[in-house]
Amino acid sequence: MRAITLILLFATNLTGQRLLNLDDLNRIQTVGPPQVSPDGKWILYTVGTVDKAGDKRETHVWMVGWNGADRIQLTNGTDGESAPKWTPDGKSITFLSSRPGKAKGTQIWLLDRRGGEAVQMTELKENISDYQWSPDSKRLAMVLKAKEDSEADAKPGATPAPPKPIVLDRYHFKQDIQGYLTGTARSRIHIYDVVAKKAEPLTPLETFDEQGPVWSPDGTRIAFVSNRSEDWDRSRHTDVWVADAKPKAEPMRITNYSGPNGGRLAWSPDGKLIAYTQGSESKLSAYNQNVLAVAPVDGGPTRLLTEKLDRGVSSPEFTVDGKGIMFLAADDRSEYPARVSVAGGPVEKLLPMGRVVSAQSSGGGHTAVLSSSDTTAPEIFAFEGGSLRKLTGHNDALFAELKLGSVEDISFKSKDGTEVHGLLMRPPDYAAGSKVPTLLRIHGGPNGQDAHQFFFENQFFAAHGYAVIAINYRGSSGRGQNYGKAIFADWGHFEVEDLLAGVDHVVKMGLADPEKLGIGGWSYGGILTDYTIAGDQRFKAAISGAGSANQITMYGIDQYTLQYDQEIGAPWTNPQKWIDISYAFFHADRIHTPTLFMGGDKDFNVPVQGGEQMYQALQSLKVPTQMVIYPGQFHGITRPSFVRDRLERYVAWYDKWMKPAKSN
Repeated sequence: MRAITLILLFATNLTGQRLLNLDDLNRIQTVGPPQVSPDGKWILYTVGTVDKAGDKRETHVWMVGWNGADRIQLTNGTDGESAPKWTPDGKSITFLSSRPGKAKGTQIWLLDRRGGEAVQMTELKENISDYQWSPDSKRLAMVLKAKEDSEADAKPGATPAPPKPIVLDRYHFKQDIQGYLTGTARSRIHIYDVVAKKAEPLTPLETFDEQGPVWSPDGTRIAFVSNRSEDWDRSRHTDVWVADAKPKAEPMRITNYSGPNGGRLAWSPDGKLIAYTQGSESKLSAYNQNVLAVAPVDGGPTRLLTEKLDRGVSSPEFTVDGKGIMFLAADDRSEYPARVSVAGGPVEKLLPMGRVVSAQSSGGGHTAVLSSSDTTAPEIFAFEGGSLRKLTGHNDALFAELKLGSVEDISFKSKDGTEVHGLLMRPPDYAAGSKVPTLLRIHGGPNGQDAHQFFFENQFFAAHGYAVIAINYRGSSGRGQNYGKAIFADWGHFEVEDLLAGVDHVVKMGLADPEKLGIGGWSYGGILTDYTIAGDQRFKAAISGAGSANQITMYGIDQYTLQYDQEIGAPWTNPQKWIDISYAFFHADRIHTPTLFMGGDKDFNVPVQGGEQMYQALQSLKVPTQMVIYPGQFHGITRPSFVRDRLERYVAWYDKWMKPAKSN
């Protein structure tokens, strides 16, 4: 430990900066998406920080002026606040919070923009998950869901009621974080009268979930998204619906595509069109790629506006004149704002590639975005004149202290000649021409991409002297629909070839030490780790987080039964295919790589049993292995002390097997 401390001190004194360390994890402030005021002069956003004593994250609401000079924290409740929104007149804000008040649970609170104490607006028994103001400020459209029996509020001082049996009768009966899906409670849109303090359901049908309400510009109608298939639990077919903004109104469906229609909805300024995203056909759910579409509100054919772009899009917003639509496009290691005419035509890229813009909001003729780069955490920027102007700097002081690893694009050919792209991070003090220990870190999904945004985990590895390879293997997003669906019903094949080709490429560059290679990932990254080490022995250490290998045993255990039925087929109809995609388990005797398995004990996404099976297999085979289970954690590890612990274990495991201590 003393030697490591001396090295860090030397690096600090030599450069004026220092290497990233674990204490920095709790210093990073997580900036949330912007909400521009109606007059365009102010931007609301959230900032998340770590409460080390309480071992939890807290999120509060902040505001910054369009000039970037006035930055104000508006809330500071012990229970945190989320989902800040402007009232239509721009004089006040509202947010969600479970802070103590007249009613328990998450309620909507109102706060004067100029300061003062927030007051509780709602006193509802249901859970509030989303809400939108009507243009006249007199009503709210809110998404409510009745509490399950197990969520009933206990009276103060009363003895908790004994638990009831969990009775299941649904096809889709479990979901990560939500747990077992019981009862008939649905998420339904209600209209809330601000003066009368009364909430009434928008539509009469109680059997379907509803989400994403958006008011028309004149406040007379509400658009929303709902799956109203006859057997909706076995379908991903959602539609955009429009209803008159009054209780128990009969909605009208305005989309007709048989797959998923929805995303964040946007009305045109004249109220005649709704912009939304149309997803891939249902069987391609794991490789979904959204296309921007518009539908006439009063009926008529829908039109696809970005089909030729062949990149996933999100967050549509009409321009002020209603002639164009701005949106975000995920494109080959980047995400940027783009624009297309409502009439159709070419897509205009509004920012160069090389960073990630993850959210945008417009108001009063101004647009603000949330953006990050390889070496900067997400902050709020003004987007004007085709460029970004920084408005917040919550992490500037910390990052000024740090010497971070550099990131570069890499591209190479896979085994079958397919061009594959990725990122390579060099250690901060990399000496040109030297070979260094190198980690292949695999993103999850598979529908996602490694992009030019700040990633603490990889920078932490780099600070410990590792180069990090991040490959957007086939199955990833950002390279088009065919690239994404190339692994359909053929898991562990092209992905592994692409990953190994990337490692070969960096070895040939003369940077990666072929005798000091490590591998690891979380979720599908953990699954691919298992696949890769079952067929290749070059890696000295592996870490498989929230993964699985005996895929046939995941049927009915995780939350992906519909995908399995549509992509692989039920095990009893296609048993050999299930054996084939479970080769990492059935060929566990080919694994010689010391492997650390990890997971949360409440994970219903990729249950921890998937890692336990592989851990037991390697124990039986006497391959060095360890299993770490985080109590009370779902698929994502969120408790700050556990996040830190996981990173410590990552580096300790790689160091143990890739950097063995030299004998005296």
